[in-house]
Amino acid sequence: MTEQALPFWRRWLHAFINWFDTGPLTAPADGTLLPEIADRVEWARILPFIAVHATCLGVIWVGWSPIAVTVAVIAYLVRMFAITGFYHRYFSHRSFKTSRAGQFIFGLLGASAVQRGPLWWAAHHRHHHAHSDKPEDAHSPVQHGFLRSHMGWFLTARGFRPDLRRVRDLMQFPELRWLDRFDILIPVALAVGMFGLGVLLERVAPDLGTSGGQMLVWGFFISTVACYHGTYTINSLSHVFGRQRYRTDDASRNNWLLALITLGEGWHNNHHHFPSSTRQGFYWWEVDITYYLLKVMAWLGIIWDLKPVPVAIRDHSPRRIA
Repeated sequence: MTEQALPFWRRWLHAFINWFDTGPLTAPADGTLLPEIADRVEWARILPFIAVHATCLGVIWVGWSPIAVTVAVIAYLVRMFAITGFYHRYFSHRSFKTSRAGQFIFGLLGASAVQRGPLWWAAHHRHHHAHSDKPEDAHSPVQHGFLRSHMGWFLTARGFRPDLRRVRDLMQFPELRWLDRFDILIPVALAVGMFGLGVLLERVAPDLGTSGGQMLVWGFFISTVACYHGTYTINSLSHVFGRQRYRTDDASRNNWLLALITLGEGWHNNHHHFPSSTRQGFYWWEVDITYYLLKVMAWLGIIWDLKPVPVAIRDHSPRRIA
């Protein structure tokens, strides 16, 4: 019996179960093309995504406290850095090097942002650079509009299963394949930890005015949703608003506000001009917090071989507009 011939409720049940199995499609052994995958939103599959947003309304019942908001801000910053520094600049572009143990830790931190595993993320991002703002670019606002580019693209069957041929260099590590397949375990552990932190603080420091439920809502759900949409703005807004310094055959733009929100990713036209550079804020006045933190990690010996942007490419490129 084909999937389409299954009863409606069984198709939904299969889709929900598959949420916990993010094993993407691999290239066929004979080198043939991957099968065409449906490009429609799968509502059963995205129920957890909807639930994460809806749970933020729990703030109505749990209230707020300075400690809960502080933890939420810290969780946002740490996980945003994990996405920008590790998922993006390391896994997607390999703009610096680290040890195998460091690589796995980077993957764990990135997975805590609930944006799936490092292989999924890197495969989609490399596809974006190969087809930026072309019809094949799944999250181009030029081609598909704001809502689709912001988040609709990954809520489809096609968005759920990337082409792993683009990340063969990462596929050789079994621990990364495991993390990509069971990436949901890391956010669950973080959510449990946030709840436990709130319970602990309620008992040992009641003057802080927090609780398990409050810390869960603020420290996990609200900070997760903020990290979601901060990240998504680079797909949806940085190809629409801002200035272009270089002709890059796409609509990528530099936007200082998005750079602040995303710790440096808003210098998007710079990035599309020279994607392999660790630094995306090319000049001292272009604030790139992710790069500053990566430099500190390099000084500590955690990472090394950060790739610079050559002066000739930065200042004397024939593609430079201004």
